Amino acid sequence: MIRYECDRCGLRMSANDPRRFIVKMEVYAAAGPVDLDAYAEIDHRKELADVLKDLADADPDEVEDQTYRLLRFDVCNTCRRALLASPLSRPDEP
Repeated sequence: MIRYECDRCGLRMSANDPRRFIVKMEVYAAAGPVDLDAYAEIDHRKELADVLKDLADADPDEVEDQTYRLLRFDVCNTCRRALLASPLSRPDEP
């Protein structure tokens, strides 16, 4: 049996509870235009080998967090209102 509770305050809810809302957060690296002329003098084989070596030694979760992450939360109506009022509140703020 699936139990639903607010991921922010812990309020228990049912699957069809009208107080239950889903919040999705998508985080990804910002990328602007690439100046290809700046890379004309680079040894691309060495650059690729360095990247592959770094990836081999890296924590897969950390690599994913640096490129793309989709988060999903169940929240109650009270927490939904608080999130919409201040979505980027600091940890020391209510």
